[in-house]
Amino acid sequence: MAQYFEVHPDNPHARLLKQAVNLLERGGVAAVPTDSSYALVCHLDDKAAADNLRRIRGVDDKHHLTLLCRDLSELANYARVDNRQYRLIKAATPGPYTFILEASKEVPRRLSHPSRKTIGLRVPGHKTLQALLELHGAPLLATTLIPRGSTDPLNDAGEIRDLLEHELAAVIDAGACHQEPTTVIDLTAMGDGGEAVLVRQGRGELAALGL
Repeated sequence: MAQYFEVHPDNPHARLLKQAVNLLERGGVAAVPTDSSYALVCHLDDKAAADNLRRIRGVDDKHHLTLLCRDLSELANYARVDNRQYRLIKAATPGPYTFILEASKEVPRRLSHPSRKTIGLRVPGHKTLQALLELHGAPLLATTLIPRGSTDPLNDAGEIRDLLEHELAAVIDAGACHQEPTTVIDLTAMGDGGEAVLVRQGRGELAALGL
């Protein structure tokens, strides 16, 4: 049964978020608000939790998962980023963008794309999620919360609890967020002198990236 944490979107109560962090550190999967839609998150280093996250979301190991990072310096620990890529990412960070990059050795191989060795990375701007990441002290593994059999992400914590309360460890309610996924940009070709490639147009505007 999912524990339900209702917090203020701008000033979330640290005590409640610490309880959510404890559930994540014990292998749970949580639903959290972001600056796009809600996302499913779990501990980066817990294989069973990652497998459960994929099961709940209904995706296989070829689906790019995302690392939610606190800032650009943390992002650079988990991906190979050159100067061109860094400038583009910095122009729109934090924000509703996911960047696909070559994974560094800090990323467990089971989490990167099995053939491309890439990973999605994101620095979210949502204050509650930033506070959760700060208390956790490391990136969280994430995927957009799109129910199995649907194409639309969820943005209402009460609806998420009703739908997934027996599959999640926690639901964090900071009020309704947007109901649109992130814009996904593949930057791997830039490492070889190529250009950024739009994978999915979401909430993030391409103009902010100069694209």
